[in-house]
Amino acid sequence: MSTPGRPFDAAGSITDVPGVMVGHHQRISRGWQTGTTVVVVPEGATPGVDVRGGGPGTRETDALAPTNLVGSIHAVCLTGGSAYGLAAADGVMGWLEQRGLGFPITGPDGSSQNVVPVVPAAVIFDLARGGRFDNRPDESFGSKAAANARTAQTRWGSVGAGAGAVAGGLQGGVGTASSVVPLGPAADSAGITVGAVAVVNSFGTPFDRRSGLPWEPSGFGLRRPSSTDRSLLRAILDEPLAWPLNTTIGVIATSAELTKSEAAKLASVAHDGLARAVRPAHTLVDGDTIFALATGDQPLAAADADAGPMRVAELNRLFTAAAEVFATACTHAVVSATTIGTAPAYSTLCPSAFPSVSHR
Repeated sequence: MSTPGRPFDAAGSITDVPGVMVGHHQRISRGWQTGTTVVVVPEGATPGVDVRGGGPGTRETDALAPTNLVGSIHAVCLTGGSAYGLAAADGVMGWLEQRGLGFPITGPDGSSQNVVPVVPAAVIFDLARGGRFDNRPDESFGSKAAANARTAQTRWGSVGAGAGAVAGGLQGGVGTASSVVPLGPAADSAGITVGAVAVVNSFGTPFDRRSGLPWEPSGFGLRRPSSTDRSLLRAILDEPLAWPLNTTIGVIATSAELTKSEAAKLASVAHDGLARAVRPAHTLVDGDTIFALATGDQPLAAADADAGPMRVAELNRLFTAAAEVFATACTHAVVSATTIGTAPAYSTLCPSAFPSVSHR
């Protein structure tokens, strides 16, 4: 395991889903503490979305409705900057257009081919976290984050869209997790991969003030912090937030072949994981939004009269994993965060919770 103050090891990664890449760009300097995280799927994926928070900041969510035209997208933008930060998605659009990735459009002459990239986006509120209200992500943040996308992303915690995140008074962050779901004979013998990335900037807290541990420790090897560390943590958790404007946003991805309706349900069930890891969730001052991406590499049982019940059973197992993985990604976001601004990180307040440090 990593030592406190450094990015904590993830329980898998959303990039374990073949074809999924993640990139970050952040600016942490005088007057700046914000950033952007982009999930890129070069081969395209069937999308879904579910918005539960009372104060969302989003873009292109209507295009993802099962009744609407767009059947595949190539990126999702998660960013700081509140509504201003939606400009980062323009940079992702430009990056995709340069590579010919997007909704295909035939030119006026009937022969030339163009694309219109559809880039759904969601924002967190981190304005003025670095000291200046007007320092927020713009188009360049989106293009740089997309250019930094990797199939084996290892940077997590206080990076990208998590740079300016604050979770219940503590430094928030961006986290990830994955699992493999063994399914029936219609699926690949290796199982279906489900992965998540979460940006936790929540009004609620990810930590149990009594034990000093995350609500969902999920195998990170954390142990009950010392009484001194718990006292420090409680003091932060009990302090009213000066700017109670927040949000937890993220992406749940799978290698399964899903319809748009099933992808929407995948995003919906992932919110169960958010509610397990952050309490309370979905408040009026949160903009909690989760996107879904299904790459379609592995088929499920057919949706016909004979195999219909089997498909329902397989979908239920997939959805169960989605909730578990998203909860773990939320936990990873906050335990891997490091103190970079005025909000202390959990690893700073409770080093005794980490296996490499003895109790005081």
